Order: sequence, then C-alpha cells, then structure tokens
Amino acid sequence: MTDTLEQLSQSLLHHAKRAGADAADVLAVRGDAISIDVRNGALEQAERSESTDIGLRVFVGQRVANVSSSDVRPESLAMMAERVVAMAKEAPEDPYVGLADADQLAAERTADGLELYDPSAEPAPSALEEDAGVAEATALAIDGITQVSGASAGYGRQDIHLAASNGFSGGYRRTSRHTSCVAIAGSGTGMERDYDGDQRIFQSDLRSAQEIGETAAHRALERMNPRKPKTGAYPVLFDERVSSTLIGHLLGAINGAAIARRSSWALDLLGEQVLPTSLSLIEDPHRVRVGGSRPFDAEGLATRTREIVKDGVLTGWTLDLATARKLEMASTASAARGTSGGPSPSVSNVALTQGDLSRADLIAQMGTGLVVTSMIGSTINPNTGDYSRGAAGVWVENGEVAYPVSGVTIAGNLRDMLKRMTPGNDARPWLSRVVPSLLVEGLTLAGD
Repeated sequence: MTDTLEQLSQSLLHHAKRAGADAADVLAVRGDAISIDVRNGALEQAERSESTDIGLRVFVGQRVANVSSSDVRPESLAMMAERVVAMAKEAPEDPYVGLADADQLAAERTADGLELYDPSAEPAPSALEEDAGVAEATALAIDGITQVSGASAGYGRQDIHLAASNGFSGGYRRTSRHTSCVAIAGSGTGMERDYDGDQRIFQSDLRSAQEIGETAAHRALERMNPRKPKTGAYPVLFDERVSSTLIGHLLGAINGAAIARRSSWALDLLGEQVLPTSLSLIEDPHRVRVGGSRPFDAEGLATRTREIVKDGVLTGWTLDLATARKLEMASTASAARGTSGGPSPSVSNVALTQGDLSRADLIAQMGTGLVVTSMIGSTINPNTGDYSRGAAGVWVENGEVAYPVSGVTIAGNLRDMLKRMTPGNDARPWLSRVVPSLLVEGLTLAGD
C-alpha cells in the first residue's frame, strides 16, 4: 500500500493519465479521531476512527467526473481511475470546468507558520473521559440543574494533500480538541436546556471543563419559565452565539454559485452598500491557530486576505475557477471540496468590524426588545432576502433584562436588516467567524 498521501496522489494521477484523462486532480485525506461521551458519571460511549479517503476528478476534454474511495490498494487505484474516466466520457460538456493554469498556482504549498497542528501527544482516552466527566459533574452541582443530556470530549488529527496534473502538489496537517456539555433545568413540560462547548487546534488553548459545565448550567437556568412578548416591532439583539448567522446569510447570497444561477437576493448589490458605512467584513485565510485557515484553496490557488465588504460596500463575489469563468471574473481563491465531489466557492475566516459598546451597553441602549440566544428553524427566501426564524432568549424592558422568552418568530428582510446593525465588542477572536453581538432595530416579533 502507498505510504504517504503525496505518493498515493501521484499514483492516482498516473493511473488517470493511463486510463485516458486529459487532466486530473486528487484530494487525499488521512485522519484519526477519538470521541468520549459520559452520562451519569459513567462512560456511555467511546469511539475511535482511522481512515484514508481519496477523491479523484478527471477531465476528458470539457467533460468531468468525480469518484471517491477509501480503498487505497494499488489494484483498486487503477480500477478507480478507469471507472471515473469512463464516467467522464459519458458526462455532458461544461465549458467552464478545468484546472488552474500553471502561473495561477500557489508558491506556498505547506501550512508552515499557520500553526494548524498541535505537536502535543494525542490525549489518552482516560484524559478525555475525565474532561467530559468534570463538565457533567460541574453542571449537576449547580442548584436547579436536574440532568445533563450529554457531556463529551474528543480529539482529531487530519492530513490533507492536494495534487493535480498541472504540477501542483501540496499538503498540511490539522488537529482539533473539543469539550462540550448540554445541561437541563426543571422537569416535565417545564424543562429547559442549553449548552456550552469549545474547540481549539491547540489543546492548551481549550477552556477548562469546569467552565464549560458551569456555563452550560447557567444558560439552562436562565431559560426557565419563559414567556412570550406581545406581537409588534422591536429592536433585536442577536447574541454573539448566534450573530454570525446574519453574516452567514450575506456570505451565502454573494457566493458565486448562487450568483451564477441568478438565485440570490444580492444580485444587484455589487458595489452597493450592504452594511453600515462604519463596518467592513474581512476574509483572512492566514490567521494563526484558527481552524478555517489554509495556505491554498482546493484548486491550488494562493489564498489571500480580501475585503469582502469595505466601509459598508460590497466589493465582490466569492468565486472558484468555474464560477469565475461563468461570470467572466477572476477566482478569489475560494474553492473548497471534499473527497466525494468537485470544488465549490466557500469563504474561510471572516471578521466583522467590532464596535465600542459591550453587550450590556447594547442591552441598555435598546430600551425594550429581545435578546436572541438561540434560534430554531429557518425560512429565508433566497431571491428576496425575506427572513423568518424561530427564536428564544430574554426580554428587555427599560434597558434591563425582565424575563426569558421562547417560541417567538423574528421577521424582516436581510437587505434592510444588515444595513441597520450596531455591533458590540464581544466577538471571540479564535473563531473562524469573528462576529460580535449585533443590535438590529425595527424587526417584527410574532408572540402573543
């Protein structure tokens, strides 16, 4: 069996060429992971996985096909290549597909300097079980918590290698460590639940299991005995835990795939104001110790910092090579893919300009309205931007928290909502999406 992912990738490219492919690329991923779940102070489940997955994309003229496998025996690689070339010959022609030109390829082909890999030893299962157990015990020790529906801890390591017949070959390693806890307060129909968790590249950066269990418990208790406010128009503060969803809707609307299909409410917004003039949205794929960082995209292009929104104005779409060709633009080096399919546009790390006010300051400023801490379901019209989501959180009256809220619906239009945002200063800098709490004026709440 081929030892390294680079050797495996080059072998597949060789087989694809022999089978009749004009061009090809390979994504190879080798990883292992361990996950521990604890319930009622005892080990509930322990899982360990080890796998090698490969994805081969071949081109025959302007026809393309993809195939993936976890069987990396030499005879299987040859058969895999023959089958995918046969598939490509039967596929319809696509004038926009194709590999990057040699002069487009990234010069940097490792992740050196990005600190995506923690060289510390893999944690023992007993250490992970201890973390999950401490999180659960901490939550249960807080008065009012009746049970913990789940406490878990885990670790993962992944090697990634991309190679193509245009000469590109590069790869890097990632690690991750996580702890989480879901606490339940009350009983029967009066039960409320909430969670906390943390995931980091470096184990030493992970928040303590005690803090995670305590936070999950307090969040669950804060949701006890919820009420519904009266239906009306109010300011809504999207807590930092959920505020990134608003930016996610914008990123989805400016994705090159949606733009090329002409199925986006942002079609006419290029060069137009989409956020308040004080706000910018920056993508930076080179942030150190951040899970979304990457030195090159899934087509071998060099990733770079870009201002998606500058001073409130939308500067461009998010494009891979195919969508860029369709729109007669240049790729933004935003291709992402798994082993089971070809590339598609996707952002990596994004950060929204933070404000000067704390979350508490925004609550005091909003007067009477809703602080949203969790959301359920989603109805977003991709063509108009009409927005409707179920929500829970706390009600604010005269600038002070009054009571928990559950079962309300927030409605508005994203084009208007995004331009009325006031940011807080509480974003977590280690996340891939650094978005603070966001206050949005004049949304419609459907309550009692």
